[in-house]
Amino acid sequence: MCHRSRCVLKRERVNIPQSAYIRQTVPDSEPGAVIDQYQEVVVKERDSKPVLFALEASRDFGARVASLLGLELASQEDRHFEDGEHKTRPVLPVRNRDTYILHSLFGDDQFSVHDKLCRLLFFVATLRDAGASSVTVLMPYLAYGRKDRRSKPNDPVTTRYVAQLLEAMGADRVVALEAHNQAAFDNAFRCRTEHLEAHGLFVSELTTLVDSAPVVIVSPDSGGTKRVDRFRDAWAAETGSQPPTAFLEKHRSEGVVSGDAVIGDLEGRVAIIVDDMVAGGTTLLRAAQSCKAKGATKVYGVVTHGLFGPGSERLYSAPELDLLLVSDSVKPMQTPPTGSRVKVVSVASLFAGAIGRHPFWTNAAGGQ
Repeated sequence: MCHRSRCVLKRERVNIPQSAYIRQTVPDSEPGAVIDQYQEVVVKERDSKPVLFALEASRDFGARVASLLGLELASQEDRHFEDGEHKTRPVLPVRNRDTYILHSLFGDDQFSVHDKLCRLLFFVATLRDAGASSVTVLMPYLAYGRKDRRSKPNDPVTTRYVAQLLEAMGADRVVALEAHNQAAFDNAFRCRTEHLEAHGLFVSELTTLVDSAPVVIVSPDSGGTKRVDRFRDAWAAETGSQPPTAFLEKHRSEGVVSGDAVIGDLEGRVAIIVDDMVAGGTTLLRAAQSCKAKGATKVYGVVTHGLFGPGSERLYSAPELDLLLVSDSVKPMQTPPTGSRVKVVSVASLFAGAIGRHPFWTNAAGGQ
């Protein structure tokens, strides 16, 4: 660009919709040339159609969400530099628009958790600097969700630190799927939060399999009893019956899991083990073995986040586990082979629903 060039931005007072301006520079050597040119980009009122972005590694999931809403994913420029730095820039104007960023914070072979978190934080701030009316972060998987309390002296409470980072960058609202501890998730943030659960989707898959057989909902440890209670409520809403619950004794120290007591009656029932995530698979496999030993006729696993790290391959053909349902919230570290006992249930509709509560759709529904 010529260093002697000058730019003048023509501003104009308008009512909403507003205008975005494109500046054009013309060298001084061209006398009489029109220096100021602008292109008006129509931006509707606050209840106009929102803008949905999905960052790298979450584009496929974002496309499924956008398709359910009749939207197109907004374009962004992603640049990677030789020294490991990066830049992400929205291509279209976002001033006075309600924006949504979908990004699942799990580590994979391309980006670490920290890479993804850093990119998300920078993009939240970028949209805020670009004049977005609001920035909502949609996280199918929230990193560091398990570090929501101190289990040892001087332990970090990393869930809260992640929340503070998002708020500092300008996030107005955070929507997450199946946080490890919902109360800790809500308390970590000072901005608005929404906690999504996939229980209803899993129940719909299971009811046809179970048919009229008696059921018991099982937590693999005492800490998951509230999650099991919410799953039972979803089961009752779908079927009209409220099955009993049970839980297993579990102790974890230095990565070693112990305890095998089962509290609850499983004899002659279909056991449905409910948990938020599976990484190595030790907890789930141990729970399935205990359920079969206590007389369960079948054992189904329901896990929202199927990370499937090293060791989880044992679950693919474990005789104690008749079926394992997981969501598509993350890309698993090890993809279950075709023909395994793992079935994926899409949760894109939950995030489409969270965006669908935007005034663009609610106002349109009210006017019909």
